[in-house]
Amino acid sequence: MASYGIINNTARFKLLSTLFLAVSLLFGCNDGADTAMPASTSRQVSTVAIHRQAVTLTMELSGRTTPFRIAEIRPRISGLIQRRLFTEGSDVKEGEVLYLIDPAPFQAEYNNALAGLKQAQAQLQSVGSKAERYEKLLEAKTVSQQDYDDAASALNELNARIRSLQASLEVARINLGYTKITAPIPGRIGKSSVTDGAIVTAYQSTALTSIQQLDPIYVDVPQSTTELLRIRNSVGKGQFKSNSQQPEVQLILEDGTLYPHEGTLQFSDVTVDQTTGTVTLRAIFPNPDKTLLPGMFVKAVVQEGVDEQAILVPQQGVSRDHRGDPYALIVDDESKVQLRRLVLDRAIDGDWLVVSGLVPGDRVIVEGLQRLQPGTEVKATPFNPAQGQAATPAPDAQPRKQGAGAE
Repeated sequence: MASYGIINNTARFKLLSTLFLAVSLLFGCNDGADTAMPASTSRQVSTVAIHRQAVTLTMELSGRTTPFRIAEIRPRISGLIQRRLFTEGSDVKEGEVLYLIDPAPFQAEYNNALAGLKQAQAQLQSVGSKAERYEKLLEAKTVSQQDYDDAASALNELNARIRSLQASLEVARINLGYTKITAPIPGRIGKSSVTDGAIVTAYQSTALTSIQQLDPIYVDVPQSTTELLRIRNSVGKGQFKSNSQQPEVQLILEDGTLYPHEGTLQFSDVTVDQTTGTVTLRAIFPNPDKTLLPGMFVKAVVQEGVDEQAILVPQQGVSRDHRGDPYALIVDDESKVQLRRLVLDRAIDGDWLVVSGLVPGDRVIVEGLQRLQPGTEVKATPFNPAQGQAATPAPDAQPRKQGAGAE
């Protein structure tokens, strides 16, 4: 029994010795690794240098297309539609005959008025000659004053009748011309509300058809009065310059494609819609291919003005805190990270327009932002957007100014 206890103690001693040796080797390896690592490392980040530049400011407004001109076709005389001379949905020219009203009764009225005028004109020579003779005889005391007055009165009455008949002939001629209903404007004609043989009345409430001129075409977009006042205040304070000429307008169609033709802003309405608090802006666009049809929903990109001292920052360089407030991290002259609170205006392509928070010369971090804290020492390299990664400059390379407005 004693020998068994000695053997057991010996085994325990060997086991403890082995465990102690393993722990010593483990801690020794860790100490060696810590000794091999550098005391501190600088994180690699990519930065974009901030500078001022001229930027054209635009606003995107939704609206609908409106025909340049609309004409509702109605008859000016009553009669029977003899023929319809156009194809529904086709393009018509100004002055083209659309309907033909039966001209027979109006031709008869014209002929009657013409005959009455010629009859009166034939009597004019006889009555006029009689008045002249009586005037000479009156001087010779051969006829009485009453006879001369009657002859002169008959002449005046006939002249008045001739003028009346001339007016009646003109009315008959106009009504005869109205038997041909023509297009007052060029454009695309719609469907007809009547067919051949229909009876129509002068200036009836129901239009026979309508014509819409589509080239050019209007685009009406509402703009809030708040936005209108903001633009005027910005121009008044000199924050950006307004376009003294008619600003150009671009159009985005319902499927998201860009309309190939640019338009111009015509005017801004002077009346505010009380239900929506907006005013209507009207732009005009060429429409040679008739791509734009009345009533289409579109988006108009309207120029507000030009900010000649704008500061833009890439959107990937702007973050937001837990309250949603934007901020950016910059690299200072000591290669340390600093936090800047920003006030943003709008997104322009892939950038944010900065109102305040950044100044020319700031280097904004756009890559390597993960778990980056203010005060951290970093190694900054210029960001190369073409390659999407940092471009390592040569040791003797000088920083390059970007754009015409770089500072």
